[in-house]
Amino acid sequence: MVGQRLTWWGRSGLVISAVIGVTFLGATGCGRLLGLGGGAASPAITSPPAPATAARPSATPAPALASSAAAGRNPAPSGNATGAAPAGKGSGTGGPLLAGKVIGLDPGHNGGNFTHLAAIDKQIWNGREWEDCNTTGTATDSGYTEALFNFSVATYLRADLLADGARVVMTRTSDTGVGPCVNERAAIINAAHANVGIAIHADGAGPGGRGFAILVPVADGHNDKVISSSLAFAADVRAAMLAGTPMPVSNYDGVNGIQPRDNLAGLNLTQVPMVLIEVGNMRNGTDAALETSPAFQQEVAKALCAAMVAFLT
Repeated sequence: MVGQRLTWWGRSGLVISAVIGVTFLGATGCGRLLGLGGGAASPAITSPPAPATAARPSATPAPALASSAAAGRNPAPSGNATGAAPAGKGSGTGGPLLAGKVIGLDPGHNGGNFTHLAAIDKQIWNGREWEDCNTTGTATDSGYTEALFNFSVATYLRADLLADGARVVMTRTSDTGVGPCVNERAAIINAAHANVGIAIHADGAGPGGRGFAILVPVADGHNDKVISSSLAFAADVRAAMLAGTPMPVSNYDGVNGIQPRDNLAGLNLTQVPMVLIEVGNMRNGTDAALETSPAFQQEVAKALCAAMVAFLT
């Protein structure tokens, strides 16, 4: 969730859950898992370690989306300052699906934010307005934090992407740190000239709401060159989530699972194709039961990986 603070969480049992989830992680890639694009699944590769708001949705109408294949937007690595890459195809069946591609992963929030409120309250410029450096995120009614969920999904996703040959940059590499600020997260992904990026979150809405929503950028000058490619990637993410997970589109946020947002630094400041996904509502019992399941977390990771393969190949 973007923007919400909860201060009642206790961490002890949750760290054990995170360790268990990572210990049994299998790096198998996603290949043509969902039939959304790309070639055959590739073997795991060795890679160096990755570098280290409760605002309601905007009322802006959701744009019509085309799949990345239909839109013809398949970014390749770029050395330019904006990260807006020219069109290009992946390696298909001739090698790792995502060889030469750079993927930016932003697991929202951080586990240490709860005890460093002064640090995360610092105001930063998000491209349109001032906002908090970071927030704690939400949690399930039983206390399983969004920060841990986000990091678990990102860790599974990183392994899948490495197995398919990608280079992966993560904005944080543990769930015990503080921050970084949301504008710094955008800068990390921009500086890597990522071919695509995704911010992973879960929502904390009323208990009657459920389902995933994909937040997409609105043109503001900083991100103008990647609006259309971000919308194309959003369509691939939506298709992959529906095909690869039991989570439905949100019944309260956006239109058919898509919501433009102009008040989030990660979307306002991006210079690469970027979306933010609220994977489900942690305050809804059905969604929470899924989100606390390592099996579901791995399904989400596979789906997001497949969406990236569809978008980039």
